[in-house]
Amino acid sequence: MSEKFDFRKALFLLVVGNTKTAEIPGITIAGANEELIKYTPPADAELLYYGRCLSIDSIPATPDGKPTPALITYTALRLTGIPLLVVDSGLMVKPKIPYISLDAPVGENIAINPAMKVEDVERVVRNGKILGEQLSKLADLIVIGESIPAGTTTAGAVLKALGFEPKVSSSMPNNPIELKQRVINEAVKRVKGRDPTEIIASVGDPVMAGIYGILNGCKKALLAGGTQMVAIANLAKNLDCEFSIATTEFVANDRNADLSLAPCRVHVARIPLKKSKYEGLRAYAYGFVKEGVGAGGMAFIAHQMGIDEEVLLREIERDYERIVLRLG
Repeated sequence: MSEKFDFRKALFLLVVGNTKTAEIPGITIAGANEELIKYTPPADAELLYYGRCLSIDSIPATPDGKPTPALITYTALRLTGIPLLVVDSGLMVKPKIPYISLDAPVGENIAINPAMKVEDVERVVRNGKILGEQLSKLADLIVIGESIPAGTTTAGAVLKALGFEPKVSSSMPNNPIELKQRVINEAVKRVKGRDPTEIIASVGDPVMAGIYGILNGCKKALLAGGTQMVAIANLAKNLDCEFSIATTEFVANDRNADLSLAPCRVHVARIPLKKSKYEGLRAYAYGFVKEGVGAGGMAFIAHQMGIDEEVLLREIERDYERIVLRLG
């Protein structure tokens, strides 16, 4: 992608879904407990629209209270004024907001079963392509974020199915690498061939299917995320869409997040959360959460539009006070 970004006609698209791979004990902390994991993606989407969640009483957080990266995205969207749309690509629980549906199934546990039926993936990709084509008539750049618990595991499986030996990132510093690798190695045994649709159906997830389809239809995109977007980029590298990746410095500094596998340029957004006066935000700099819900991509765009890093930090803290601490 050209380094000249024009964000006057950009659109942020959040693609959300679920995979039953997240039900494997210990594989994700995207939710305060196992029951809440299925509510994380719709709650993330609701937060971006309302600055609060409707499906659950508080915003998605780790068990010890680190806030969802949707908080960063919310702040960046507020500061930049970039419009937002949410896409349901395999949700267990539907969000209480306006959204677009790709008619995607919930993904299966890839350690046990294929992620989806091939015909379901084909339908989702077809619907995503139509959406991408139509959105490209409205916006010059589609910025795509995602929210799907256990998405780094399915991404690792896709990369391995494509012939890579991927490292596997995590939303927690004590990354359960051995568990993830066991799931990945078991899943890829069923993969035959390198066709993107068949790989997604075998070991991927419905969010990947949706984003792959959207890229199939749009002209220019910025993939806002880390490991998941590296996997999707490799699936989509032969499409006509021009795209690059933008992620947070927290992913870029993670030795288990192999961004070098990306077949495109990767932009890294600096977010000085280490300087924050709040422990929940400083935790990002020490290996917790790191990325998600398009946080890195929207922070990158905010910087490109002239919003200083320190200003972004102050505004994130302001929203943290109002949304998490409920001081305002």
